[in-house]
Amino acid sequence: MGGSADGPHWNLIVDAVGRSGEYNMAMDEALLEEVACHGGAYLRFYRWDPPTLSLGRNQPNTFYDLPIVRRPTGGQAVWHEHELTYAAVAPIALFGSLRKAYCEIHTRLARALRALAVEAVLAPAHPPIRPSAHPPSCFASPVGGEILVSGRKLVGSAQVRRGEAFLQHGSILTAATREHKVWPPVGRIDAAFGDRNLVCTCPPVEAYATVRPSDVASLVLR
Repeated sequence: MGGSADGPHWNLIVDAVGRSGEYNMAMDEALLEEVACHGGAYLRFYRWDPPTLSLGRNQPNTFYDLPIVRRPTGGQAVWHEHELTYAAVAPIALFGSLRKAYCEIHTRLARALRALAVEAVLAPAHPPIRPSAHPPSCFASPVGGEILVSGRKLVGSAQVRRGEAFLQHGSILTAATREHKVWPPVGRIDAAFGDRNLVCTCPPVEAYATVRPSDVASLVLR
């Protein structure tokens, strides 16, 4: 994703500390607006403090007593705590179709993760899921082009397009969930999702590696 004669130079942003959900989504929105108005390309890595539940743009809010933020992208709910979040913002012309951009970015992320000893692969393509069949959690079900470890989703992403620019952001899990209790309100969230096995859909503990923003960034930009 480095700059070349046929593509823009990527500006790298690595936040040194975790930020609130409101700050993180506002920053992603600001980068999208910047690229839509003035061009350029940005790759940002960040974390969340405090841990926050993000909802897709059109997802109903059935959660209470939790830090919650709404994303500019679609998709399902994500609990942000033990993870590294990325945001890629660039002109639509760089990759073309939504599906192609999605897969191109995931291909580069998977390559970077494999270089860090994470056995990451892309999910094979299959027919899209009917909207009514979507589970409320982003990590409950992989679709074609998503990044898997041991057959389970490691990276969940969503994309939005505005004018001639797109924003794709997503979560790279860095610790297992139920074992490390990164979902404090497990009972309430499970009940709202209607899926008692929801949190167990993440890869097993041994699938994870220590992932530092600087490591992933340097490898993705090669």
